[in-house]
Amino acid sequence: MGITTAMCTSFKSELLGGIHDLDTNSIKLALIKVSASGTYGAATTNYSNVTGASDEASGTNYSAGGQVLGSAAIATSGTTAFLDFADEVFDNVTVSCTGCIIYNASQSNKAICVIDFGGTVTATAGDLTIEFPAADASNAIVRIA
Repeated sequence: MGITTAMCTSFKSELLGGIHDLDTNSIKLALIKVSASGTYGAATTNYSNVTGASDEASGTNYSAGGQVLGSAAIATSGTTAFLDFADEVFDNVTVSCTGCIIYNASQSNKAICVIDFGGTVTATAGDLTIEFPAADASNAIVRIA
């Protein structure tokens, strides 16, 4: 059980169907702590997959549902389109997590991607920062080549 970093398959289909507007919809990031039964990856379809399994992280100053990602920017380089966000800071939290889900709150909480942190990340009465990779065709968090 665990998290496999992946763009959700349902998101790919929904994107082609015109459901997501990634630079104007409310895109959120919620932290995940995986239980013995939770499995998240390409087959994840909705934020409710995490909450239904009680795998969302919880702790002091962390709000269920996570936070809205800011500064969404869509760009292209060569034949690749990509999406970037500003790094996300969870202020003054006490929380442990093993990954996160990025989802579209404007579109019935449809999943975009899940990310494995490679181990447990903890903040104790401090800031937890999710740093997004370089905004380019090879590294951006969401890329379509």
